[in-house]
Amino acid sequence: MKLKINEMFISIQGESSFSGFPFFFIRTSGCNLRCKYCDTKYAYEDGEFIEISEIIENVKSSQLKNVLITGGEPLIQENIYFLIDSLINNKFNVLIETNGSVLVDKINKNAIKIIDIKTPSSGECTKNNFKNFNYINFNDEIKFVISNYEDFKWSINVIEKYKIYNLVKNISLSPVYNLLSPKKLANWILEKKLNYVRLHLQLHKIIGLK
Repeated sequence: MKLKINEMFISIQGESSFSGFPFFFIRTSGCNLRCKYCDTKYAYEDGEFIEISEIIENVKSSQLKNVLITGGEPLIQENIYFLIDSLINNKFNVLIETNGSVLVDKINKNAIKIIDIKTPSSGECTKNNFKNFNYINFNDEIKFVISNYEDFKWSINVIEKYKIYNLVKNISLSPVYNLLSPKKLANWILEKKLNYVRLHLQLHKIIGLK
């Protein structure tokens, strides 16, 4: 049983509430979206098929307990669920990043889902599958990547419409790196007195890691 993998590496987790912890990263190949601000376009096609047993051995050899599966879009490969189950059965802490267009209902309940809701500036906001809010746990996380004030207003409307603050404990707003000033986004959050979101910066980019 194989998965098409773009890369595997060790780094500091730069996103989510786990930001700052050492992680083993598994980046799958292929994506069903083409976001305008995508920073991993190299994962659209490049990669090789690797046996899941070999992936597990690579994770074990890292001596790390935290694993992030990202992409591309991991959920477009059916065998991804077997990898997630296998990692959890081997006592690893598993996070999976998904772009929100694919239903997350088949993901192991012990994995933490990080769903990236696509904002209008991404060019892909019509692809969001809001049915995913029916399949998330309180420990899962929701992320909005913000390019401008229109993205910000749209995101707040989505959060309030679906009452996402009642569904998960972490909702992050993240400025597009080198496009929107973090200070500007912080001020918008403060002006609106938003108690239910957190400003998030991509730590790995700030410190110059992959």
